[in-house]
Amino acid sequence: MPAKYRSPVMDRRSFVKIVTSALGSLMAAVVGLPVIQYFISPALGKETAESWIPLGPLENYPFDTPTLFNFTMTKVNGWERSSHSYGAFILRQEAGVIVFSDVCTHLSCRVNWDPETQEYHCPCHAAAFDILGDVVTGPPPRPMDRFETKIEDGQLFIYLREG
Repeated sequence: MPAKYRSPVMDRRSFVKIVTSALGSLMAAVVGLPVIQYFISPALGKETAESWIPLGPLENYPFDTPTLFNFTMTKVNGWERSSHSYGAFILRQEAGVIVFSDVCTHLSCRVNWDPETQEYHCPCHAAAFDILGDVVTGPPPRPMDRFETKIEDGQLFIYLREG
């Protein structure tokens, strides 16, 4: 049959090819888009690096005696999960509450409270801080870091910024 007499109707083979291609593309999209989202979403997600940490009831902390409180924060970055250990000394006084980081400001060693000398001591380089966190001796360049605090319904909280 000459081309000018051909019917404009599609033959069976062409129809099956078009329908198969369309259904295959649809199935690939239905399966493929969630897979792509799974792999890309951790990189696009916002991570929160700030939070209020509850330290418990205020009455758990005696007056004028620094009390150590340790806690662990778990951070998820994509598929990586990491835990970081933190410590804080809570000093409750008549004037209010001060919460210090237990990390020395010199080389980040953990400090300890010595009730006999009434000082925080760093075991790494013989640094000492007074009860209010000010440098007494040693190489630290600044006083002990303080956490921002709040008290709600008798519960003590500190504000932690990671980074």
